[in-house]
Amino acid sequence: MPEGKIIKALSGFYYVFDRGKVYQCRGRGVFRKQKISPLVGDNVIFQAENEQEGYILEIKERKNELLRPPVANIDQAILISSAVEPDFSTVLLDRFLVLVEFNHIQPVICLTKMDLLSAEAEGVIKAYANQYEAIGYEVVLTSSEKGMGIDRLLPYLDGKISVFAGQSGVGKSSLLNALKPDLALKTSDISTHLGRGKHTTRHVELLPVGNGLVADTPGFSSLELLDIEAEQLSACFPELQKASEQCKFRGCLHLKEPKCAVKAGVQTGDIQPYRYDHYLDFLREIKERKPRY
Repeated sequence: MPEGKIIKALSGFYYVFDRGKVYQCRGRGVFRKQKISPLVGDNVIFQAENEQEGYILEIKERKNELLRPPVANIDQAILISSAVEPDFSTVLLDRFLVLVEFNHIQPVICLTKMDLLSAEAEGVIKAYANQYEAIGYEVVLTSSEKGMGIDRLLPYLDGKISVFAGQSGVGKSSLLNALKPDLALKTSDISTHLGRGKHTTRHVELLPVGNGLVADTPGFSSLELLDIEAEQLSACFPELQKASEQCKFRGCLHLKEPKCAVKAGVQTGDIQPYRYDHYLDFLREIKERKPRY
């Protein structure tokens, strides 16, 4: 049986790429009974009489998966935040970072719309970029309108499956169009009434960009920390994880415990106070989460 990769899911059909051809397939009923949904990025065994009529028979083991956006076997996440319109949000970026760190996906931070900033605001954004780079993250500053940073971002995509993820309106589709103009993806202006972008991407699809595949995903503005437990959270903040090795108590949650190296790091400036505040906010959210049965 042939083996391929799902590159698009739309209206109950899964489009499987194998040796230069794309086969339109349906999932077998057994997947519904097992409560398994094929995802874009899945490696699958399929059967097809022709390019229009095929069935997915088996989903190969995934190395990772995200449910929002629904995509599997991701090598890296390009986390897109706008510098302005909508305004840059460290708390939203940190929420994305926590989710991809938890799923063991390599993040690259991409800040868009740099051309719209005043000189003073640009200095503020660059200071944030330096802080995230000091933690160990890759940060790329871009402007799709001016072509800024595009050449620097392209090599990150080589030979990888990347997911482009970010809040609605941050310019994901514009950025992809700048990376590969013949995609001609739809873009839309920011809604002045709501202060956020209209959703222009309706489904998940792997697109060939540079020498890799990119998942352009529907925009969304809320990310729930559903699967992360309280004791797992600090590992999703690399600088907290590193500092926690020096905490007196194993399993320290960095709240009121004595001789906590994380709290000491905040005091000395080795850990940014806003990152620690976000950790506390997320920890509170996890602890207040209603149990699922």
